[in-house]
Amino acid sequence: MSILFRRACLFTVLLFSTVPTFLSAAEKVPGTLTVHDSLTSPNQSATIEAMLTGKSLLVEPGLAGEPVELLVAGQVVATSMTDGNGRAFLSYTSKAKGVVPFTVRVGTTSIVGGVEAGANLIVWERRSPMMAVEMAALMEDAEGRRPMPDAAEELGKLTQFYYNVLYVVTEDKAVGTNDQVNAQARQWLKDQKFPVGHILVLPSGSEGFGPKLDELHAAGWKTLKLGVGRTKAFAEAFLQRRLNAVMVPEPAKGEAPRKAKVAKAWKEVRRKM
Repeated sequence: MSILFRRACLFTVLLFSTVPTFLSAAEKVPGTLTVHDSLTSPNQSATIEAMLTGKSLLVEPGLAGEPVELLVAGQVVATSMTDGNGRAFLSYTSKAKGVVPFTVRVGTTSIVGGVEAGANLIVWERRSPMMAVEMAALMEDAEGRRPMPDAAEELGKLTQFYYNVLYVVTEDKAVGTNDQVNAQARQWLKDQKFPVGHILVLPSGSEGFGPKLDELHAAGWKTLKLGVGRTKAFAEAFLQRRLNAVMVPEPAKGEAPRKAKVAKAWKEVRRKM
């Protein structure tokens, strides 16, 4: 065998070993991709977290080593690979304030079929006023998921002229994982025509919103001084820090902290603030 022939064979082996393997649609495995909102300021890099899981009979394990892409306005702006837990972290910087919808999808070489998920990059000036709204205060009841009368309209007025809104929901293991609760909350708010805001999911069994409020203030979001919620614990998180709290609808007797303001309906909330 000539030296030239051996080199040609070696080149052929190397060529095919480095070409990415593209699986057909029939060969792809099913999976789920979930993403969370991310909060940042103009000209500051934001980290967007995505979770890719496979599907089995009992669990949804994280899929490691899979390519994912971040798209803004239909253009790929960042790429990453999932880690051992199936999570990927992608960075993006927006120059202007506002809401930047984004999509995360699996790359073409992934073993997972074409799945994608979307969320929002919330770009706010840190000096702009913020309010936190407990999602339970937006619903007539937890099961029916019907919105409180006038809630979307009144909150829309508040965000149109003054406030940026942070929606707070607590993870419910009966409903799903943290990622699933996040996706469900986003879809419900969209379906009920609530203003776009940043969605924050508190882990089940957590100490409530207080520690997260401290964390946001430490990160520079010091204009978050008002909470509108349904539960005593949510109101106390603000009152204990000498901030303002409004409870809606009117709680049972004895459930409202002494310094909390109470609104019977959303039509009264603006007057109580």
